[in-house]
This record gives sequence, C-alpha cells and structure tokens, in this order.
Amino acid sequence: MSEAKPPLIVHIIYRLGVGGLENGLVNIVNKLPATRYRHAIICLTESTDFSQRICRPDVEIFELHKRPGQDWSSFRSVYRLLKQLRPAIVHTRNLAAIEYQVCALLAGVGYRIHGEHGWDVFDPDGSNVKYQLLRRILGSIIHRFIPLSRHLESYLRDRVAISGSKITRICNGVDTTVFYPGENEAIVPDGCGLALRDKVVIGTVGRMHGVKDQITLVRAFILSCQQSAEFAERCRLFLIGDGPLKAEAIDLLSAANLADCVWLPGERADIPVILRAMDIFVLPSIAEGISNTILEAMASGLPVIATRVGGNPELVTDGETGRLVPAQDVVSLSMALNELALDGECRRRFGEGSLKRIHAEFSIDSMVARYQQVYDGQ
Repeated sequence: MSEAKPPLIVHIIYRLGVGGLENGLVNIVNKLPATRYRHAIICLTESTDFSQRICRPDVEIFELHKRPGQDWSSFRSVYRLLKQLRPAIVHTRNLAAIEYQVCALLAGVGYRIHGEHGWDVFDPDGSNVKYQLLRRILGSIIHRFIPLSRHLESYLRDRVAISGSKITRICNGVDTTVFYPGENEAIVPDGCGLALRDKVVIGTVGRMHGVKDQITLVRAFILSCQQSAEFAERCRLFLIGDGPLKAEAIDLLSAANLADCVWLPGERADIPVILRAMDIFVLPSIAEGISNTILEAMASGLPVIATRVGGNPELVTDGETGRLVPAQDVVSLSMALNELALDGECRRRFGEGSLKRIHAEFSIDSMVARYQQVYDGQ
C-alpha cells in the first residue's frame, strides 16, 4: 500500500523573478520539511532563472503569461489548475494575486491564506479606497492574512477592517549561511569594470521600477559628488537590478559626467557576493513592507540607509544600524551618504550593529517555523 503524500500548498504570485517576496517564497519552499508539505507555484505572468534557487526537485512551476490588466482567461486557468492539483492550501501574495482567492474558493480549496508583503506601485501608501474595499470583500473568504510588518498589520486591521483573529504577522528571516560579511580584502564582482581598490562602494539591489525610487539615490549620489571632491574621488555606486528606471539613471549620471563611477549590471544571481563587495547599502523606496534586501544587507554586515516608510523602521535602528531618511528627499539622503562614506568608524559601528540585530531577531529558522504553524492550522 502506497504511503499518503504530504499535503500540497499552491503558491500564487505575479512573477517568479528577483525580488524580496519571491526570495521569501523560495526560502519557505526550501526550508519547510519535505515530509510535511509539497509545493507548487502558479506564476500569473512568468518564471525566470530565479526559480533555480529552489532546491527541491518536486516543485512544479506553472506560467500563465497573463495579459496586462483584467485578463479573465487567467481566472479560468487558475481554477482549472487548482481543480487538477487539488491542494490543501492556497497561499496568494500581494494585491496582484488576491483576486485569485475566488478561484480557490470555487475549486474547493479548504484553507486559503493571503500574504501582504508590501504596497502596490499604484497604491504606495495604502490610501486607495478601491483596494481597501477589495481586500475587505475578499477577506470574507480568506482564512488567514500574513502581513510582514507592523505597518501592514495595522493597515489590515484598522483601515481594511480585517478581524485581528485572522491576522498573523510574520517578519522575514534571512539565511545567514548565504548572506554573511566579507573578509577585509576588497571584492570585485564578476563583470564589474570599476576600480574598487581603496574605494567606498555604495549600493542598492532591487527592480528599477516606480516605488523602489532608485532615481532619488542617483540624484543624491550626484549631489554628494558635486558638493565634495573627497566624496567624488572615494565613492562608487552599484545599482543592481533591471527595469524602466535604469535608462533614466544612466541619462542622469551621463549628464553629470559620472557614468564611469557607477556599475549597472541589471539583474544578477550572485547577490550575496555583490553585497560583500559593498560598504554601504541604500534602500530609497517610496513605500516598503519588510525588505528582504535590507535583511540581507544587514546579515552581510553592512550599515543601511533607508527611507522612513513602511516596515523599514522595524529593521533599521537610526544611529545604531544605519540612518533613516524621508522618502524622495535628495538632500537628506545625500547628507546620510556623506556621513557614512567619509567616516569609516561610523560604518564599522553601524555594520556591527546590523549583524548583531540579524542574529538576535531575524533568523530564517524562526520565520519558517511560524509559517509552518500557520499551515498546520488548516
């Protein structure tokens, strides 16, 4: 007699590419005991080489190539897949996927979970009444909401009116066997043509799109270079990621005659190595949940400059692990860059504070254990 298979979780996401949400999903898939759960992933649009980070060979990935806007055929496709796969749990993530909870209901999925990882690009502060109403209506068929930050938790409870009994906040964790500080010698990532010896490397990682606002970082870097010859001589900038803001960033840097001081390689698969090549990490987002890239940078022993939005203040302690600045404030960000770039002792102190906080509060094992508790509650 064959042994019963573990229950199946179907994760529904917009796209499986480089990003914090996707990285968190991969960590859960890889770390949850294979004897407890099986996994399948439905990508509403597409999957990329990022899927190669999944270690388990039994994970099926489905790509629907959804058209932009309201593509009704995608709902039919999701419903048919769920009927075919017969999962015990469906776990959607963020606004782009929440409507597919209707498919899970109609397909008879018994336990329906929705994760809130951060704000949508069209609703960066959560003030869109239509999106609040959508979450409230679909909340009637969702058994459990998982916000990643206190900010998102209070949004769901106070503005969307989701019952607190349905909400379980689970902060991201980071794998410190993958993300850890580099040695003292300078690291030059493959393909980087910049001369980095005796330089201070400022960097960011993320899709170059809308809410991530790398343009403010570019403008702050340009301002710092223009105001301080020492900063211009010592500092180099990494902009890791791809997207529509990349061309604008290149134009701004070229106009300021600083294109030779910046590396823009697009998407990369070697983020841990690239972080170990940095001296300062910056997250200039307009809105944010709990940022995986901040956690990864902190685990790499880096001081972090981040905007004071969303879940960022839950991670970055101003004056202990880095600096918090207002969103879209070029002058404030430039001042923070100057402070850390020109003060090696400050960078060392903040970096040590980052690493200590990661080990004390943001272990990946704790995160996975909490997700398993939620899944076990079916």
